Amino acid sequence: MSITQFTPAAAGGTASSHASRKITIHTLAEKKSLRQPITCLTAYDYATARILDESGIDLILVGDSLAMVMQGHETTLPVTVDEMLLYTRGVRRAVRHALLVADMPYGSYHASEAEALANAIRFLKEAGAEAVKIEGGIRRAPLVERMVQAEIPVLGHIGLTPQSVHQMGGYKVQGRTQQAMDALLADALALEQAGAFAIVLEGVPRELAARITAELTIPTIGIGAGPDCDGQVLVLHDLAGMTFAPPAKFVRRYASLGDSLREAVAAYRHDVEARTFPSDEESYHLPTALRENATTGPRPRRHA
Repeated sequence: MSITQFTPAAAGGTASSHASRKITIHTLAEKKSLRQPITCLTAYDYATARILDESGIDLILVGDSLAMVMQGHETTLPVTVDEMLLYTRGVRRAVRHALLVADMPYGSYHASEAEALANAIRFLKEAGAEAVKIEGGIRRAPLVERMVQAEIPVLGHIGLTPQSVHQMGGYKVQGRTQQAMDALLADALALEQAGAFAIVLEGVPRELAARITAELTIPTIGIGAGPDCDGQVLVLHDLAGMTFAPPAKFVRRYASLGDSLREAVAAYRHDVEARTFPSDEESYHLPTALRENATTGPRPRRHA
């Protein structure tokens, strides 16, 4: 049976009852107005994206964090547009319910507006994304406005913006002075006015995130920004314990899949080395009449 087969829940599939309504940018706006929390997680491949989608997650983000968790880089900076498109296409094949957003990687929207638009269009046309995410506040507002005019939904991202890691001097909480607070609020309002459908708030104090959330009419999605945002996002590998460093303060680990996988691989290695895998029950057999010939019959002639 193909793993890509979609089976309706009523016919014995695993699809969640939460996954019956297609999520759009308008759904997220409605959730904010109704004070219903928005759920968001990252995904980078078909299998995990399908699990997230069938679990009823509202928004799936193909994050440029894949540079770190999937490719082993130390920052998000090295990942390219073509690589992001490849990963996004795989996720797209799994998603039926969630809103699919793709990160635009560093360098894909920094040089010129024309290049940024061309790259954003590729994510929608070639990879099937339904929106793109870009980092930056006031300085990105004109670009956000132009993208929205081109029918490209945009998710903003302010606060700790990983693509600015060198300029920030590392991954540091932002908005801890009055001047920085005022700047972030101005960034958020500028993105809203430019037409962003939502904004990620990363690495900002809870109190500031709460104020920004209250000021905006569009949803905020927090990561390391406290519980008062309209939604929350985590990197899936952090949530599942599939990382190799201590988690950040804001990460809650819901599973230890890394430990479980190590145990499973060790057990497999042991069974292969002990010749207990595969067993006779896990092997295919010839019909009874042919079994003896397979071990004692004459060898076929070799042609010269």
